[in-house]
Parts: sequence; structure tokens; C-alpha cells
Amino acid sequence: MKRLPLCFQRVCSVCASSVVGALSLLALALVVQTGSAAAKALPTTPPVNLMGRLMEQFVLDRTAGLPGKVAVRFDKAMLQGLPACVVPELFLPAGARLWGRVSVGVRCNAAQPWVRYVSAYVSVIGVHYVAVQPITAGQTLSLADVEVREGDLTALPASVLVDAAQVDGMVASNRIAAGAPLRRELLRAPVIVQRGQNVKVMSQGAGFMVSTEGRAMTQAAAGALLQVKTRGGGVISGIVRPDGTVEQSP
Repeated sequence: MKRLPLCFQRVCSVCASSVVGALSLLALALVVQTGSAAAKALPTTPPVNLMGRLMEQFVLDRTAGLPGKVAVRFDKAMLQGLPACVVPELFLPAGARLWGRVSVGVRCNAAQPWVRYVSAYVSVIGVHYVAVQPITAGQTLSLADVEVREGDLTALPASVLVDAAQVDGMVASNRIAAGAPLRRELLRAPVIVQRGQNVKVMSQGAGFMVSTEGRAMTQAAAGALLQVKTRGGGVISGIVRPDGTVEQSP
């Protein structure tokens, strides 16, 4: 087989190099154009479903200690109406409580900053106590007088009782209808010190404890402030302990 002249080989080599170089430049141009198109296609704000999940997690993180299962629903139209933002910052308005109807703030620190609020409803599904039969004023309650119900606590009075310890042994201050939720203001602690009863008053400080006796000037429950008249005729005040003794107030 005849070999091509040396000059012709050199020309072909130059042509091949030119073709390879041109193809490389074309490929690079395509990559740059594709990258630019992809960059333009990237969203500048989280999609509505992602934004909703971010806001839901924001609420759940701040309601972890509530007595029940928390669920949150956002206004979809308000979510869809949020302007574009690369890194949205979520916050709660001053004094807001994540309970029932609330608003969650969205702040964007862009070249043209903006703030929007999205309406939401936070429900807390948990147990509470209701009277199984009518309860009369002055009646001492036991767990047999109540039953557990489950429901949305945010739709009930804020003082509804959710713990059995808040019910057992308490005294009804007013009449409570059957099926009515038990509330803190409807119950009181039982009286453990009667008016005129002799009580022991304890006073303690750094390295010492002194006790004296006196007579209760009023009736009182555990935790209540009680005035005691001492044998010497003086009057001192203190907090009634569960065992009926009185701890003198400083």
C-alpha cells in the first residue's frame, strides 16, 4: 500500500485538529447554554407544598409540649399568593399563641424585602374530663364522678381539666351539669384547717428552725395563706402545708 506524501499527511493532521477543536467548542457552548437554561428554570421560592411543610414543621416544633396530638391547617390561597423568596424566614407575631386560629409570619430579606402573614388553624386533640352525672356544690369529687372524653382542646375553655390529679379529691364550688367539661374555676381544694383550730407554725432560716402554736383565724386549704393568732396575742401569716402545719411567710 502506498504511503501518502509527507506534506499531505501534515495537512490532514491540521484539518483533524481543527475539526476536534471546533467540536469541543460546540460541546462547551451547548453545556453553557444548557446550564444557563437550567439555572433559569430553578425556582426562586419553595413550591407551595414544600412551603406548607416548612410552615407545618415550624408550628409542630413549637407545640411539642402541648397535652395532645397537634395538627395544623394553612390557608392554601394565602400560601399560593406568597411572593418569590429564596430563603423565607418564618416567625410568630408578638404575643401570638399556637392554639386555635393563628397567623404565621413569613419574612423575606431580599433586595426588596417583604412580610406576609398566612392564616392557620392549630388543633390539639387530647383528653379532658366531664361530669358523668350532676355534681352539687360542696361535693367532694372522686374519679367515679367523671369520665374521659377526647376532642379538640382548642375548642374548649382554656381552663378545662386534662389531668386526673386535678380532679380527684377536689370540691365543687358550683353545681356542674352532667356531661359538662370540668374547669379549674368550678373546683377548689378541700379545706384542711378549720377556723379556730390549733395549728403549728414553722419558721426556718439559715441553720435554724423554730415552731410555735396558735389558732387559725379562718379556714384554709393546702397552699392557701392563713393568719394565725399566737398565744401571746400576736398575728402571723403563713402558707398551709398539705399536712395542716403552717409555714411562716418571710
